[in-house]
Amino acid sequence: MELYPVSSSGSATTSNASNTSAAQNELGKDAFLKLLTAQLANQDPLEPVDNQAFIAQLAQFSSLEQLQGMSSRLDSLLLATTSSTQLNTASLVGKDVTFQASSVEVTEGVTPKLQAEVAAPATVTALIQDASGTPVRTMVLTAQAAGSLDLGWDGKDGDGNALPTGTYSVSISARAADGSSVDAQAISGGTVQGISYAGGTPALLIGSSQVQLSDVLTVRQPTTTQSS
Repeated sequence: MELYPVSSSGSATTSNASNTSAAQNELGKDAFLKLLTAQLANQDPLEPVDNQAFIAQLAQFSSLEQLQGMSSRLDSLLLATTSSTQLNTASLVGKDVTFQASSVEVTEGVTPKLQAEVAAPATVTALIQDASGTPVRTMVLTAQAAGSLDLGWDGKDGDGNALPTGTYSVSISARAADGSSVDAQAISGGTVQGISYAGGTPALLIGSSQVQLSDVLTVRQPTTTQSS
């Protein structure tokens, strides 16, 4: 027996309900209840809907209502979570942060903050390139211990000339004493000047760069110098 048996007199009613549902591209609980009522009103007296089918339809209606309520609650939870994330991210403005970096900002008169994180003792090589991909400085630091280390870059090229203000890409590689590769990554830092919500994902504005929250390693209060 089909789930919704109806007589010829009820076919038009059921068809109209189905067409309306298709036009809305969804079967809401109101449409479902109307369809169920139409079925009961127009069922064949000689072949009425059996109890199991009727109970199954009521269970479907209950499940549909619960799912719609759950969807509404999830939307509210998502909105609350988004608002909380935006407020928490905004509190980072003015803080000093370090983050995983593939580039570093160079500003005239300011020493760049450029470090590396090394997984094991190794010789660390840092390759710095300008916006066109031209290498401007290669630094090799031998016998470095595992952990964080300052690369000691002063913002100058290999000839000791100060590089112009801009963004420079950084590539870090490391080799152990036996020549095997060691995991290493560049770390930069700066003061958070603002927050960008473009694309729906918060990003920290540091200089001319946008840093994703997933790349942030540390957050600190800005250092201040007390005057006598």
